[in-house]
Amino acid sequence: MTTPSMASQAVETSLPSALAPGDRPTRPSALSASLTFAWRALRKMRYVPEQLFDAVFQPIVFTLLFTYLFGGALAGSTGEYLQFVLPGILVYTVVFMTMYTGVNLNTDISRGVADRFRSLPVWRPAVIVGALIGDTVRYTLASTIVLALGLVLGYRPEGDVVGVLISLALVLAFSFSLSWIWTTLGLLMQTPNAVLWTSTLLMLPLAFASNIFVDPATMPSWLETAVGYNPITHLVSAVRDLMAGDMPGQSIAWLLGASAALVAVFAPLTMYLYEHRR
Repeated sequence: MTTPSMASQAVETSLPSALAPGDRPTRPSALSASLTFAWRALRKMRYVPEQLFDAVFQPIVFTLLFTYLFGGALAGSTGEYLQFVLPGILVYTVVFMTMYTGVNLNTDISRGVADRFRSLPVWRPAVIVGALIGDTVRYTLASTIVLALGLVLGYRPEGDVVGVLISLALVLAFSFSLSWIWTTLGLLMQTPNAVLWTSTLLMLPLAFASNIFVDPATMPSWLETAVGYNPITHLVSAVRDLMAGDMPGQSIAWLLGASAALVAVFAPLTMYLYEHRR
């Protein structure tokens, strides 16, 4: 049997060895930490499958709805309208999906998960950057579905594979930068529903006051002028030109500059709010 003195001696022997300094684990790099949080964002869809709705079913519904409901009235035939509207639907689908970045961040905050992440010895922006990388995978999935369905329905891009790939890269780059606006909003609002509704109210005018569904030349002059300043309009025009086989270098440069400006403004603001949130 173990006597109290023997137990005390065992504790005195094991305690110093347990508290002895050892080699600390290597701190993960910024890239490694970001990819880990990106993997977390993707794994969440396994347990919350409704998050796949906007990436899988929404592109299908929008493509079929706008092509067959409005195609005959707006272009005279669904086939002709499909050639015009599919690049716009591609942009529309992806930019609307960016709103859920802010919603998911606010959800983590409301559940206390974000506070646990802030206590980890990792690169602080990795939490948000990783989530954005994970969302980019969803954007890619949605873009692929739109293009595949368009090809099945009869859409034929004259720009071949190169034009399509550059178009996708441009849409993903702009969407990544746009997501930083919603992360800022996600840190400012109190509930996920508030983030969702506010983001929707901001996105609806940008999406519909553009050239996604109709030619701006058919609009009143004052609205056509306003549409010309909409960044969504520039993105859709660039995607249409690329898929038609053209290379709109000026539009691409403008969009990349706008994307860099959005990141330069809202990424530091997001991280400031994230670090100083109470």
